[in-house]
Amino acid sequence: MPSVELDRTDLLLLAELQRGARLTNAELAERVHLSPSASLRRVQRLEREGVIAGYRAEVDPERLGLGLQAFVRVQLRHHEAAAVAAFGEFVNAWDEVVTCHALTGDMDYLLHVVVQDLEHFSRFLLDRLLTQAGVADVNSSFVLRTVKAFKGMPLGR
Repeated sequence: MPSVELDRTDLLLLAELQRGARLTNAELAERVHLSPSASLRRVQRLEREGVIAGYRAEVDPERLGLGLQAFVRVQLRHHEAAAVAAFGEFVNAWDEVVTCHALTGDMDYLLHVVVQDLEHFSRFLLDRLLTQAGVADVNSSFVLRTVKAFKGMPLGR
């Protein structure tokens, strides 16, 4: 998908929305020095062109009782299209996996797994991930603390 041409004002709008997507249009317009109607037109264009892919609430996992996070590297036994598609379907069905990235290098996938505790992680690993016929190897690392959390895409152009 080709990139979209963005001017300085578009980048300012995106930066403000990444900081706080619950701003009213009037508040957003004031922060970027536009009229409310011009601000709304630009935001709608950014949504239409897919630059703004959606809006979400940032949720604290610990407040939900999800106290353990792990990054799990997965290597598949076979790489034909059917095996890759099957693995993708399984991953998308597992609520514990909050992100999954296909990688280059010695492992095929990196999963970000969020669960209640070590017992929950153990059940996820033994009952779900390792039971998939196409999984050849798994390597897990537990998050001790988050040094920098995702706060939005870098917009400094």
